[in-house]
Amino acid sequence: MKGIGTKGESGLHRALKFRYAGEGGQTEIPLKGYVCDGLNEAGEYIEVQTGSFKPLREKVKKLTEAGPVRIIHPIMVTKHLELFDEGGTLLSRRKSPRKGTPWDLFKALVYAPDLPEIPGVTIELALVEVSEQRVRDGRGSWRRRGISITGRELLIHHGSIPLSSPGDYRCFVPFQRDETFTVRSLGDKAGIHPALAGKTLYVLTRLSVTTRIEKKGHAWVYRLTGTSALVRRRPGKEFSPSTEL
Repeated sequence: MKGIGTKGESGLHRALKFRYAGEGGQTEIPLKGYVCDGLNEAGEYIEVQTGSFKPLREKVKKLTEAGPVRIIHPIMVTKHLELFDEGGTLLSRRKSPRKGTPWDLFKALVYAPDLPEIPGVTIELALVEVSEQRVRDGRGSWRRRGISITGRELLIHHGSIPLSSPGDYRCFVPFQRDETFTVRSLGDKAGIHPALAGKTLYVLTRLSVTTRIEKKGHAWVYRLTGTSALVRRRPGKEFSPSTEL
């Protein structure tokens, strides 16, 4: 069987798996040669993915042969950092200045931009507050000065944003239908780094939400595709990716 199962599973992954499978659901379901994270009472297969979506490309196609699939992708809107020494003594605890936003989805989706087009697939962004455990062991990334990340735990689930069809991704384009824009102007208006804006437009163009119309200098110019695009929202909750969470 292919799939992570419970080996190497983080606390965050485990908590989301049980949350979205629900009390009447099941977890760790062998299916089509894979192990699916869960199955809820509505008959949806649950797959929690905290990193790149690339490993899901073939798996999800197989799972949808059995039923609808809901991919849960956590967006860490708040992260608390806990630093320990190798003996397990807590050295410090602080809140990370970095706040996740729904735009972070495209860091993962850029490696599998066709997933939203597969019939029966919903990508649901879980807006979460987490604690991240780190150990000063000298074996971690040089960017963290050798500090290793050893785990993440779910603290608070703040809500979710379901995206069930390519048209739902219209909410990531903060421009009117008759406006044109570039990667840089999208980044400026959305308040995100140009590199992330580029990944966003790559995915949206693959989904036919946006269209490249011309090139001015070194920059491609985009516009919205078609005459309209419906954005599905949770009842009673408005959402705009450019709004700070």
